Parts: sequence; C-alpha cells; structure tokens
Amino acid sequence: MATKYVTVSAKIPKEVKERLEKAGVKPSKVIKEALFKALKEVEIQEFKNVVKDVEDIFKKIPDERIVENIREDREK
Repeated sequence: MATKYVTVSAKIPKEVKERLEKAGVKPSKVIKEALFKALKEVEIQEFKNVVKDVEDIFKKIPDERIVENIREDREK
C-alpha cells in the first residue's frame, strides 16, 4: 500500500525565508526533520511511561513468586 502524504506549512517572517534561501537551507526539509524529531521524542516518553507502569506492577510481585515461575518454566 502506498504511503499517503499531507501538506503541513508554517508561517515565518519574510526576512527569515530570504535568509534561509541565501544560506541554501530548505525550510521544508528543516520542518520535516523537526516534526520527525518531535514525534520520536513524544513516542520515547510514552514508551518510558509504559515501562514505568510495568515496573511498578512487577515491584508488587514478591521475588519468591518470580523465582517459582522461572523454575516452573524451566521444568516444562
């Protein structure tokens, strides 16, 4: 299945656009990279939150029960 794209734009001062052009910087590339970076940071934080929740659950399980489960699994 083909990837579908949408257009995302940002308004910047004309002077900034002129300076970017003069410097050879493509605003679309910068915007795209910034959006991907922001999304990655949000997804990493969400993943860390899930890991923290799981960690909190595992802390409630006594070590003895974990050892028992591991031993039972090894015997199978």
